[in-house]
Amino acid sequence: MDVGYWKKQAKNALIFVRWCAFAVIIGVVVGAVGAVFHHALEWAGEMRETQDWLLYLLPLVGVFIAFWYKKADMPLERGTNFILTSVRENHPVRLRLAPSIFVTSVLTHLCGGSAGREGAALQLGGAISGNIGHWMRLDDRDSRTITMCGMAAGFAALFGTPLAASVFAMEVISVGVMYYAALFPCVLASVIAHQFALRLGGETTAFAITGIPQAVDALLLAKLVLFGVVCAVLSAVVCIVFHRIGHLFKHYIPNQYACMAAGGAAVVIISLLLGTRDYNGAGMAVIERAVAGEAEYAAFFIKLVLTAITIGVGYKGGEIVPVLFIGATFGAAYGGFFGLAPSFAAGLGMTAVFCGVTNSPLTSILLAYELFGGQSLALFALVIAVAYMLSGYYGLYSEQKILYSKMRPQFIDRKTK
Repeated sequence: MDVGYWKKQAKNALIFVRWCAFAVIIGVVVGAVGAVFHHALEWAGEMRETQDWLLYLLPLVGVFIAFWYKKADMPLERGTNFILTSVRENHPVRLRLAPSIFVTSVLTHLCGGSAGREGAALQLGGAISGNIGHWMRLDDRDSRTITMCGMAAGFAALFGTPLAASVFAMEVISVGVMYYAALFPCVLASVIAHQFALRLGGETTAFAITGIPQAVDALLLAKLVLFGVVCAVLSAVVCIVFHRIGHLFKHYIPNQYACMAAGGAAVVIISLLLGTRDYNGAGMAVIERAVAGEAEYAAFFIKLVLTAITIGVGYKGGEIVPVLFIGATFGAAYGGFFGLAPSFAAGLGMTAVFCGVTNSPLTSILLAYELFGGQSLALFALVIAVAYMLSGYYGLYSEQKILYSKMRPQFIDRKTK
C-alpha cells in the first residue's frame, strides 16, 4: 500500500477522534443544561398545580415575553424553524437564544400556557452547540453537524429517548435526505446527554401499553391501514390549525404585546370554562391516562386549540408533547371504532400523528420502540408509514423542506405548508 493510502487513513482517524471529543463536550454541556431545564419545568408544573392563581398571570407573562424578545433583538417567531434554517443554510445562532428560550418556556409552563418542552430543548441544544462550534472555528459543514448534535442531545436529555433524538435531528431538516455523516456524533452526543441528565435527576420516558394483538390477519391489517389514514388526516388538521390560529391573532391584533395578552387571556378563559387544568402545560399526566385506555372524546381537539393559541401568538415551549397528547387521546377515545384496544390505539396515535406533523417516519418508528418496547413494532411501523405517505406536505415547521415526493422517487424540493 502506498503512502497516500496511510495518509488518508490517518486523516479519517483524526476526524473520528475529533468528533468523539466534540460529541462528548456537547453531550455533557447540553445534558447538564437539559437536566436543569427539566427540573425547572417540573417545578413550574408543581407550582401551577398548587397555586391556581398563577393562571391569571398568563396574559402578563405574554407581554413580558414579547418585551424580552424585543430587547434581545430576536423575533418571537424564531423558534425551531430558525434552528432548521441554521443547519441547512449555516445561519449563525446567537447564544442569547438559549437563556431566552429557557426562561420564557418556564414562565409559559408556570402560568398555564398549553405548550410542550422538546421544541424548546431542540432550540436550547442547537443554540449551545452552534456557538460551541463557532468558538472552535469549525467550517460550514462541521458547524451544521455540531448543531445537529446539540439538537439530538437536547431532545435526549429532556425526553429520554436517545435513539429517536439522534435520528430526528438528522431527519427533520430535509425530508428525503439525511446527513448520514452526522450519525455517529449525533448518537454519541445523544447517549451521553441522556446518561448525564439521568445522573442529574432526569428521566427516561416509557409507557406500558395493553391490548396488542397476538395474531395478525388480513382484517387487522385493514384496520391498521384505515387507522393510519385517519391519523394522516388528523396530522394535516393539526398543522393547519396550528398555523391558521396564530395567523388570525396576528392579523386582527397586529400589536405584538396586545396579541400575546389576548392569546393568554383566551387560554385563561377557555381553561376556566372547561373547569379543569388538564390542558395547561405539557399534559403528560393526560398522556399516561390515555395510554392506560382512558380519554375524553373532545380531549384531542381541546388540546389542539389551546396549544395552537399558546404557540401561535408567541408563547414558548414546544409542540411535540402536545402532538403526542393529541395522538394519544384521539387513539384512546376513538380506537374502539376501528376494533382496536384503547391503550394500543393510543400508542399508535401518538407515533403516527407525530410522524404526520414532523414528516419523520424513521424517528417515529424508533420513538415507538423506545416508548413502548419492541413488541409488534411492525404494526406501529405500518400505521406510521400510512400516516407519513398520506399526510400531504403539511408540517409543524414551515422551514422544513421536503426534497423527495412521498408518492414516488421524484425530487420536488419544497417547504412544508
